[in-house]
Amino acid sequence: MMIGLADQPCLKLSSCPARYPIVPTTLSNSHLPGLELIHRGKVRDVYALPDEQLLIVATDRLSAFDVVLPDPIPGKGEMLTQMSNFWFAKTAAVMPNHLTGRPVSEVLPDAVDPDLYARRSVIGKRLKPVPFEAIARGYLIGSGWKDYTASGSLCGITLPRGLRQAERLPEPIFTPSTKAAVGNHDENVDFDTLVKQVGADLAEQVRDATLAIYRFAAGYAATRGILIADTKLEFGTDASGKLYVMDEMLTPDSSRFWPVEEYRVGISPPSFDKQYVRDYLETLDWNKQSPGPSVPAAIIEGTAGRYAEALYRLTDQRID
Repeated sequence: MMIGLADQPCLKLSSCPARYPIVPTTLSNSHLPGLELIHRGKVRDVYALPDEQLLIVATDRLSAFDVVLPDPIPGKGEMLTQMSNFWFAKTAAVMPNHLTGRPVSEVLPDAVDPDLYARRSVIGKRLKPVPFEAIARGYLIGSGWKDYTASGSLCGITLPRGLRQAERLPEPIFTPSTKAAVGNHDENVDFDTLVKQVGADLAEQVRDATLAIYRFAAGYAATRGILIADTKLEFGTDASGKLYVMDEMLTPDSSRFWPVEEYRVGISPPSFDKQYVRDYLETLDWNKQSPGPSVPAAIIEGTAGRYAEALYRLTDQRID
């Protein structure tokens, strides 16, 4: 049964954190007997499959400040996967992706409930990851704003003087970062560092693909009432060296989504992403190291509502 959404938009996210009721499945840690677990990341569990393929499961774990928090967000993995799949299909002509199109049901062990995994899992090509996060920024916010106020530049890119918080940049910029292990923090680096690590040709391919995807997605999202302030992409190469975008794509976990109607220059706009959780955590006496603190039920509910609203605005999908 489909759960209906409110007819009128919520213009103030802080006043209606869970406008969209959801009845999701919840999964903190996957358990698939008989399949080889090769990686348990901050959010995703990855299993090896034959023929150089992977089963990728998006759990409901939530990380903030690179620390996995103890409380899951019900339905989050399903929403992330459905949004990623939407964007992978939408941008296939811009950049090939890792998806194989195989049904997940083909590889699940017999004893596993397929309903728990069907909407939160995909089967992808097994690729060699590019060991950097590929970040596109269209607006000056977050760590980019902090770096700019300190130095007037961001990842070695000098920006115009006098820019304000959340201001749109003259052109989107590519700012790679290190890919930290669970519990550690990513660090912004300049393009030359990327070149030294992966070579000029691959670095340029990653940069150009990141900016092309961002420009396409930002243009589409704006027609749906969402500004994509920035986004983080993952890339990998196959045995022939061909580049693919992989993992997740343009989700509330990897992007900043702002409602068009509440965007203002000079403030940190309300968002559909996990900034809601970060804002709560900033009020605590916590050193941003593991273990992370528990999150109140109201914050969990509000975060789930924001993810659901972003999914609906962008894709017209309702959570059932």
